[in-house]
Amino acid sequence: MPHEVIMPALGMAQQSGQLVAWLKEPGDAVKAGDPLMEVETDKATMEVEAQADGFLGGLRAMAGDDVPVGAVVAVIAESKEAAEAEAGGDVAQDAPAPEATPETYSKPKTDDALPEGAEVIMPALGMAQETGQITTWLKEPGDAVGADDILFEVETDKSAVEVPAGASGYLAAILAEPGEEVPVGAPIAIISAEAPANPVRRSHAQKPAAPEPAKAEAPATKPTPEKEAAPKSEPAKPSEKPAAAPAPGGRILASPKAKRLAREQGLDLVRLAEAGIAQPYHVSDLETLRTLPAPQAATATAPTAQALHLSAEVSAQGFAAFCEWIAAETGETPDPGALLAGLAAGAALSGPVAVSRHGRSRCFADPARHPLGQAPEAEEDATAALLIRDLRGSALQRISLGAEAQPVLTLTGSDPLTLTLEADPGQLAPEAALDLITGFAARLDEPLRHLL
Repeated sequence: MPHEVIMPALGMAQQSGQLVAWLKEPGDAVKAGDPLMEVETDKATMEVEAQADGFLGGLRAMAGDDVPVGAVVAVIAESKEAAEAEAGGDVAQDAPAPEATPETYSKPKTDDALPEGAEVIMPALGMAQETGQITTWLKEPGDAVGADDILFEVETDKSAVEVPAGASGYLAAILAEPGEEVPVGAPIAIISAEAPANPVRRSHAQKPAAPEPAKAEAPATKPTPEKEAAPKSEPAKPSEKPAAAPAPGGRILASPKAKRLAREQGLDLVRLAEAGIAQPYHVSDLETLRTLPAPQAATATAPTAQALHLSAEVSAQGFAAFCEWIAAETGETPDPGALLAGLAAGAALSGPVAVSRHGRSRCFADPARHPLGQAPEAEEDATAALLIRDLRGSALQRISLGAEAQPVLTLTGSDPLTLTLEADPGQLAPEAALDLITGFAARLDEPLRHLL
């Protein structure tokens, strides 16, 4: 089945990207992970990797085109013949690609029934992400919003993030309900400059209706009490779906806001898992948690260990200059992931180190025992002692996702870089966590000292 290549969202408020260059020609064989094209936004220029194996088919956009996020720019076909058919000719003869026009790629269609304003789209939190799930809206239709106000929470299979509005004005329309899976780049809200006379709220699955049906459906939309009543029926779930309690140190999946509110209100999300309520948990589940029977006195008096969350800032210039120095000395472009793994392992850790960048994760075998940047990749079933999330250059400025099966060290920002270390109780002692983040920050600031 052909795989559509779409314009990715490299930032939360990004609505389009400029296709700088294609790194493959129509008809070329590609593999998942191969650099496919360069995309530029107002914040960064990045290489975008292919997400499927096959052959590059017809191009729907050319270098220099500004393409809406989520629009199809090419197709990866399963065979060379199918790629030739997509390209409209025999690509093996190096025929020139067709000139791109505004109609070459699909653009979002405007729904006349919606108010005018700036569209808020489903952001991409990773290169391989195709959809995201709205977990909760933090504003109601008609509310005034600022560009930096947190508008909604979105969750993928890898993370849950609070997303700012990106524009100031009034929330004129909500186009996706909590719990819905929405394609990356699809409009999920509209922010208008003026206060809307008739704010709109509907699901993403609901098709734009003609004027007559729209009026007929208006009264039916009112039963918001049904939505609010639904969580109240959830306490019955424990008896319907009993589930085993999580293992000690087991991971609880919950949105960042749900975790924060639970911590502030002294609520234990583990009790939801023990009651058999399905993960991930959102803010609405906290009401269910409050209705659960109080824990036994012995459990209540047991001390609870708090998760570790440490952050630091360091200049990005030292690492950038170090990469340039290696390139000049060796004549080869260094592998940033291998270098970061070596700097982290040398700081206070031994064992495999995994590095995640643009949705791709690699695990390096015990970088502390190899020359910096030369650690081989570990076996597929290797368990990493540390995960590094390399989110440099993204729009994210702060992050709180919790630890994985191992401690997580996240890099965000451009210059300075923000380092965030998260670990569950039992993974790292407080002293070891301090040594790890301070040692890594020092080595990242002056990498040459690592070689001395």
